[in-house]
Amino acid sequence: MQANDSQTLVLSALADGPKHGYAINNAIEELTGARLGAGSLYGALSRLEAKGLIETLEEQGRRRPVQLTPAGREVLEQELRAMARVATTGLRNLGIRLT
Repeated sequence: MQANDSQTLVLSALADGPKHGYAINNAIEELTGARLGAGSLYGALSRLEAKGLIETLEEQGRRRPVQLTPAGREVLEQELRAMARVATTGLRNLGIRLT
């Protein structure tokens, strides 16, 4: 996955617990300042579920919350650690010190 990948954003939004689509998009907007389009969001959800990285919970009215699976949590951690290495190296190469 790439740093700006919609799947990574969805997994990150679910890291603190189950959410339905609208709440996932709100969390992504808080994180990035932008919302995913419906096609991007629901496409990412479908792909993540097919990969076994998220699972759908019992419907709550019209809402279908999803949560990370243990495999999803592991993939997210690996992706975020890789992104952190890239960011740290890039900032260091720019002469910016992390505190």
